Amino acid sequence: MLGIGELTLVLLVIVVVLSIKRLPDLVRSAGKAARILKSEKRALKEQDAPRAAPPGTGPGAANDDARPSPRVIRGETTERRDL
Repeated sequence: MLGIGELTLVLLVIVVVLSIKRLPDLVRSAGKAARILKSEKRALKEQDAPRAAPPGTGPGAANDDARPSPRVIRGETTERRDL
C-alpha cells in the first residue's frame, strides 16, 4: 500500500509531465504581466510627479485675456474652452 508521501510524489510527477507543454506559455504570460505592471507603475509615477509650470505662466507673467490660443490635437486645431 502506498502512503501519503508516495501518492503526493506520484501526483506531482504526473502534473509536471502533463504541464511541460504549457510551461513556456505560463512563463511568457507571467513575463508579459510583469512588463505591463512595470509600465503602469512608471506611468502612475510620471502622472503623480509635480509638473513644472510652462514658461510665461508664472506670477510675473503678462495677462493676455483677449483670446486664448488654439491647441493642436492629432493634427487638428480646436478652440480651447476653459470652464
